[in-house]
Amino acid sequence: MTVQYSTVIAPRHGGIGKRGSTVTSAKNLVLALVAVLATPAAAADPKAAAKAAFVARCGMCHQATGDGLAGQFPKLSGRAAAIAQTPAGRRYLARVVLGGMAGPIEIDGVKLNGVMPGMASMSDAEIAEILSHVVTLGKPAKPAKPFKAEDITAARAEGGANMSSNKALRLQMVADGVVK
Repeated sequence: MTVQYSTVIAPRHGGIGKRGSTVTSAKNLVLALVAVLATPAAAADPKAAAKAAFVARCGMCHQATGDGLAGQFPKLSGRAAAIAQTPAGRRYLARVVLGGMAGPIEIDGVKLNGVMPGMASMSDAEIAEILSHVVTLGKPAKPAKPFKAEDITAARAEGGANMSSNKALRLQMVADGVVK
């Protein structure tokens, strides 16, 4: 079977993008194949999909392992599961993802001064998927139950999840011993 593939991306500019350019055609074909082939694999393995979503959305700052970046972004590995043991801790985690967080904060005696943008544009199911992955990172002392979309929906319905209210909530959670 022979497939003829031709695109017009930037006519009259020469090289890549010319009508019928072999390089452009090959690049577009490869990108299309990757997109098509990657989707069923992620759907077939929800844990792999959750990990991929975490790495794509959170990994640059918190790292793929959840170990964070010294001085800027907190370690999630092992810590998130401890926080997620209580309803208040689960609500806190959901609110931080929805509304973001800004430093300075102190974790394990180390001062951090980073900014995490809110991710409220993500669906409740996406946030639940990512948080469910986060609570499995590292070696939690006690496993946490997975998050459900309904958990995020409830936190979103409360409203008011933003950086300043989340920082105030964090201070209260530290005082209560829920967050360390």
